[in-house]
Amino acid sequence: MLSASVLRNPRMLKLSRKLFHSETHKHYCAYSKKILWRTENELMRFSHKRCSNTSKWTRTLCSTAHPCNNLAIIPGNTDRYNGLWVDLIQLDEIISTEERFEQLLKSSLESWRAQCITSVWIKLSLSQGGLIAIASKFGFKFHHAEGDVATITKWMDDSTENKIPPFATHQVGVSGLVVKEDTQEVLVVQDKNRPYTLWKFPGGLSQLGEDIAVTAEREVYEETGVKTEFKSVLAFRQQHTSPGAFGRSDLYIICRMRPLTFDLHPCPHEIAACRWMPVEQLRQEVQATSLTHKMAELVMLGLREGFQHVDISSCQMASIYKGLHFHIFHRPLV
Repeated sequence: MLSASVLRNPRMLKLSRKLFHSETHKHYCAYSKKILWRTENELMRFSHKRCSNTSKWTRTLCSTAHPCNNLAIIPGNTDRYNGLWVDLIQLDEIISTEERFEQLLKSSLESWRAQCITSVWIKLSLSQGGLIAIASKFGFKFHHAEGDVATITKWMDDSTENKIPPFATHQVGVSGLVVKEDTQEVLVVQDKNRPYTLWKFPGGLSQLGEDIAVTAEREVYEETGVKTEFKSVLAFRQQHTSPGAFGRSDLYIICRMRPLTFDLHPCPHEIAACRWMPVEQLRQEVQATSLTHKMAELVMLGLREGFQHVDISSCQMASIYKGLHFHIFHRPLV
């Protein structure tokens, strides 16, 4: 039988009159433009809604009260891979206690399996940490955490390979190779609090949502006080098992910069020494890495033959996602 709450709803009652003999029945309501499913244990509604996780049109899984024991199914949004995203931070009224959550999660997992949900992603706050231990009983594992928010996941089909992608695999570091073309000098620094003393180019980690060019300009200014303008990417390096990379692989991008100011004001907390050095001297500097030597050779080639022979330039292009743009980096086409 359907629950009393369904029977009191004229729209739901109208749809429930047309029942067939199979366990699961699909109905279409032209008035509401919604697809409804009735199973032996539940009546769920799927409505179309834009999902913030994927920026795609997705189905929002809702539920009426469970006809047998009045348990609700935890609501969430499905993505294009039929994975379900649940935001527990927004569900404080439903998740009132840890015991309640355990009951809801158990019944929800049964329902999600019946709907062939491939994976479940649950976002919860630091204050909801007690729910993580409960979810772990059902096979959930950490995916990532940032600030006071964590995401845990579960691959629903134990008989197939887990295809949930890992969190960020790389960190991105950017340095600015500032070139004074008239004097053929480059800006170099020595870091503080390092076990070794080497001349290098100023730089640091790119922030979330920050373009490479902006990172290079910001880091050069923060470390040396020199204002610069991004000109091109000269090279990049990929390194795995990099110390200090939090277990991630490391991408290091070296950008050619044009100086707008020349006076040096090194950061007293990060920089032990800072100077303009002739690029020829840097190429032979003992206290410099092989990567720094290689970049000095590239700069010398650019000074001698023109930087069009070494630059990897960039341009902004429109993304396939409405309203978004990206920068593409490539060698000149001519």
